[in-house]
Amino acid sequence: MAVENKETIDKRREEIMDACEKLYETMGFQGINIKVISTETSFSRPSIYNYFQTKEEIFLGLLTREYMKWNEDLKNIIGRNSDMDKDSLAEALATSMEERKTLLKISAMNLYEIEENSRAELLVEYKKVFKDSVELFDECLKKHLGVSEEKSTQIRYAFFPYMYGIYPYSYPTDKQISAMDEVKLSHMDTTIYEMTYQFLTLIL
Repeated sequence: MAVENKETIDKRREEIMDACEKLYETMGFQGINIKVISTETSFSRPSIYNYFQTKEEIFLGLLTREYMKWNEDLKNIIGRNSDMDKDSLAEALATSMEERKTLLKISAMNLYEIEENSRAELLVEYKKVFKDSVELFDECLKKHLGVSEEKSTQIRYAFFPYMYGIYPYSYPTDKQISAMDEVKLSHMDTTIYEMTYQFLTLIL
């Protein structure tokens, strides 16, 4: 068997992750497995195991890719020439988060299980990219608002845990809405952008 080069491996991993992401738009995490993913790719089920050992590793790769995309958005915010006030920075960060629906969904619904069932080296790779996100977020605050290290840490420890609740509030299921209506629990239609923006304007 010929040895694949890194470019070929990366391309095939991307195809598998694309298929997983497409399925995740309409299926729950539990219903997705490597056999189902293979039907959306040009690979057989056994072939996928050459690139990922578990479906959780595919999701972890997808999550890593999502954070890498967000990091590019954060770098663009940092790179803006003029300083931004609190409102414009909140708008920019909320806009960047609006594009990361898959990141928010995985983080809210399945992160613990994904991390637990992935190889350590892949988890370390993901944590490195996540660390970059944390540092870039801090840099956004320091550059545009001039906040101190202590204040930046406080904001970060408020915002990153909050991120895990954005998706469920923005995309409640019909069953959840029906149950809330039955017990007369107030709820409102909201979006990822609105939830992110409103929270950031409170804490910045």
